[in-house]
Amino acid sequence: MSSTPSSIKQSSNVNNAAGGGHGWPRRNQGQPHHDGNKFTASQALTINRPINLYPLTNYTFGTKEPLFEKDPSVPARFQRMREEFEKIGMRRSVEGVLLVHEHGLPHVLLLQLGTTFFKLPGGELNAGEDEVEGLKRLLTETLGRQDGVKQDWIVEDTIGNWWRPNFEPPQYPYIPPHITKPKEHKRLFLVQLGEKALFAVPKNYKLVAAPLFELYDNSQGYGPIISSLPQSLCRFSFIYM
Repeated sequence: MSSTPSSIKQSSNVNNAAGGGHGWPRRNQGQPHHDGNKFTASQALTINRPINLYPLTNYTFGTKEPLFEKDPSVPARFQRMREEFEKIGMRRSVEGVLLVHEHGLPHVLLLQLGTTFFKLPGGELNAGEDEVEGLKRLLTETLGRQDGVKQDWIVEDTIGNWWRPNFEPPQYPYIPPHITKPKEHKRLFLVQLGEKALFAVPKNYKLVAAPLFELYDNSQGYGPIISSLPQSLCRFSFIYM
């Protein structure tokens, strides 16, 4: 099997512990608890969180008009970020992690621009916009079908928070202690795909399915956020449908 992302063929015909000891918090009245190995149903769901993965071949991919970035260059992007920070404060961004499987291996759907740039679908939230609703809007703008059929995006869980301390490219999975005003907060969400779906990919992007083993420890090829996805996702129990 190739260790590189599988390019997806597109067609153009569719548009706490109990509080006895010093320093331990006391359990709240409604907090789930366990007795030995007897866990409550809600704990079992959290500890063994199942996520259904369907084969890549279950999905149809078409094309639609190009989707361009707001900024023509990296310097322009950070200049706009500076200007907006003075007006509305920290930028909030969301991205969706969409999973499929091939040969019983989880793959992440990524948008590829050019030969070396990969990104997760998502983008910037509007001022005051809810994160989940904003992600659904952005997913529809990026991959939503063009035939008028409403896309149903099921946002399952938060799988990562990343912070940009300065008006510069580096982002971190924590806020550095000397930073009081981060410039951007990016939250990653796991999106549960349905059994079958049709997506429309902007013509200037290529959609690829990247196996987790290709992303793992590969920040040189995919950047720190995407290459950390295998660690972020390993707490889930994948069910291959």
